[in-house]
Amino acid sequence: MDPNIVSLVLIGLMLVLLALGIWVALALTIVGFVGIAFFTSAPAGAIMATTVWAQSWSWALTALPLFIWMGEILYRTRLAANMFSGLAPWMNGLPGQLLHVNVVSCGLFAAVSGSSAATTATIGKITIPELEKRDYDQRMIVGSLAGSATLGFLIPPSIILIVYGVAAEVSISRLFIAGILPGLMLMVLFMGYIMIWSLFHRDRIPAPEPRLPFFERVRATARLFPMLGLIALVIGSIYAGFATPTEAAAVGVVGALLLSAVSGMMSWRSFVDSVEGATKTTCMITLILGGAAFLSVAMGFTGIPRTLSTLVGSFELTQFQLLIALTVLFAVMGCFLDGISIVVLTASVIMPMVQAAGIDLIWFGIYLVVVIEMSQITPPVGINLFILQSMTRHDLLTVAKMAFPFFLVLVLATLLLILFPQIATFLPSLMTRG
Repeated sequence: MDPNIVSLVLIGLMLVLLALGIWVALALTIVGFVGIAFFTSAPAGAIMATTVWAQSWSWALTALPLFIWMGEILYRTRLAANMFSGLAPWMNGLPGQLLHVNVVSCGLFAAVSGSSAATTATIGKITIPELEKRDYDQRMIVGSLAGSATLGFLIPPSIILIVYGVAAEVSISRLFIAGILPGLMLMVLFMGYIMIWSLFHRDRIPAPEPRLPFFERVRATARLFPMLGLIALVIGSIYAGFATPTEAAAVGVVGALLLSAVSGMMSWRSFVDSVEGATKTTCMITLILGGAAFLSVAMGFTGIPRTLSTLVGSFELTQFQLLIALTVLFAVMGCFLDGISIVVLTASVIMPMVQAAGIDLIWFGIYLVVVIEMSQITPPVGINLFILQSMTRHDLLTVAKMAFPFFLVLVLATLLLILFPQIATFLPSLMTRG
């Protein structure tokens, strides 16, 4: 049968299943099974069994539950409170003052959690009441937190980068390191916007608090040292080539447990809750990856990726034009699907086109994550918006409007990545292993 017709049938089936609320993992598996059983002569059952099994014991996936568990452990500590008190004295002198604590706190917590949702909930729980108490502008409190929390997707150890690395079969170590400079760039852009906004809206910024003596600020910063040490240990060991992502994740879990125990924040109940939370999230992602792997194989049997690559090639698009088209596609998909689903749904079809265009897959992974970050703060399924809606007195649309300027900052970051790909490729090129 004509691959164009097959692709339309399978896309239609996928949309129907997702609209009915079927689990993403199950929807992927059903579409893959239908694709092989009805449009090829291959044995669908045998292929599904071998593909899902092969995907489930992938060594690269062993880092996933460990990094998730590390984030779950630290989510249940006073880490966010320590970050606010440690950062606030240094941010008070900048235009925008303590609004910058949202950005820096999210960047730091992202480096130990790997999750955008966890970053939103953990940092928001502390900074929203503190900033409201000091009479900061509500729109900037919510907007800066919504935008900055998306750093949980980009700054390593990012869960979605692990998923992309498995789906695209590229080095997770290099992906992690590639995310560092773009993550720092985003933090600078967010803080830059806050500064510019505050200079034009001085009446909405409260009077600065009394400036603490230098040594008092240093003493407050000491509360950040345990977390900074954990970040340096996990990310530094990967960058230096001393550890694989899995080994670094294991070290991170041990470090998180020790930090929680020494600080007196680890109870038996919180330990059990962290294990339970990590298990649920890991099972969900693993099932999705298994279904995505089967769908990817099914796509290969039907010939859809090859046909699509040929079709796109016939348009003779430049790399820039292709990336702009993909940016629009991913942004639209992000309005209806979560980030992990976007990665696994598109990997089998998009990757051949990207490789044929000569685009570096490490760079493309970072670009894809930045675009997906936009979906975290766009309705109707932007998870950060739902979390902030539950934490504030605002409805979803109002929260989305507050986050919109930071959505535009993410668009700017995407353009900078396209124009200057070295932002993502420089550090991986220096790695000794990976």
